[in-house]
Amino acid sequence: MKPPRGRKPAAAGPVHRYPMRYISLDLETTGGWPARHQILELAAVVENTKNLRPLAELPAFRRVVRHPEYVGTAGALALNAGLLRELAQKEPNPELCGPDELLPQLREFLLAQGFKTDKKDCVAVTMAGKNIASFDLGFLRELPGYGTLVRAEPAMLDPAAFYLNWRKDTRLPTMQICKARAHFADDTVAHQALADALDVIELLRPFYKVPVYKVNE
Repeated sequence: MKPPRGRKPAAAGPVHRYPMRYISLDLETTGGWPARHQILELAAVVENTKNLRPLAELPAFRRVVRHPEYVGTAGALALNAGLLRELAQKEPNPELCGPDELLPQLREFLLAQGFKTDKKDCVAVTMAGKNIASFDLGFLRELPGYGTLVRAEPAMLDPAAFYLNWRKDTRLPTMQICKARAHFADDTVAHQALADALDVIELLRPFYKVPVYKVNE
């Protein structure tokens, strides 16, 4: 129904009734094939875009994942040698779990941080990460409980889109290039899940106040 002539339509309500929150998620794996290779480490950090806290104070979840045996590529196993040493230790480790425990524990963490379940009792969250849609999501989908306990919202945040040079780049920038363009003091990629997840948040923060679509206004 059109409004009477000369009268403007009533303003719509706020788009976001609640603060925009997302989790920055990163995985370290034994290779790039989700159906064959395994998750070694998962980290998730909660970011509230309307209540910024120092990175070190953000709620964080980290687990290293023990499997009966590991299948992987030489490059991935060498890159994650430190994780394999941690997994080989026999001392009690509160951050250690099996693959079947990973999503139940992540769900418990998310609920404790105030995330809600949907009508099917699944915690659906907006996720951010470098290559998260093309890489991490494939591994998450292989875990017991994905889609019933925890799932990613369809739209995902990748910092590469925010640091793309449309005139010069022929492909999306790497994490290292993103960090260099953001003027990080050190643009080295840690390849440690928690550190990389925090880097993603730091890369996205400059765009909270001025969305990309408003840069020319």
